[in-house]
Amino acid sequence: MIKVAMTGVYVDDVATAHAFYTDVLGFETRTRMDLGDGTLFVTVGAREGAQPDLQLLLEPGQGPIAEPYRRALHEAGLPCIVFSVDDLQAEYDRLRGLGVRFTHPPQEQGPVIAAVFDDTVGNLVQLVQPKE
Repeated sequence: MIKVAMTGVYVDDVATAHAFYTDVLGFETRTRMDLGDGTLFVTVGAREGAQPDLQLLLEPGQGPIAEPYRRALHEAGLPCIVFSVDDLQAEYDRLRGLGVRFTHPPQEQGPVIAAVFDDTVGNLVQLVQPKE
């Protein structure tokens, strides 16, 4: 069986993204290596043993491929990644209390309730909760 092991998100600044994804969103650091010249290799993942094999790579978003891709997603209002939560309203309230800016509050979208926020490093991120 093939499983997802790692997926990447292009970000404006890896160190800033690392702080946001751990301190605000609550992920844990899986890998943090200084590759020299100010380049960081950072992966994060869900806490408490949830999805232990799945990592999110925070990748530098500069360059001829990443920049147009990120700009097009953001201008279209599309999230670069989707995270699931058990209680979207509680997570929305928690994140708003921490100053996270949402582009749309929780609302029904087909089989899920979804909300989208700005991750402060150049991306829109969607949170979803399956409808019961």
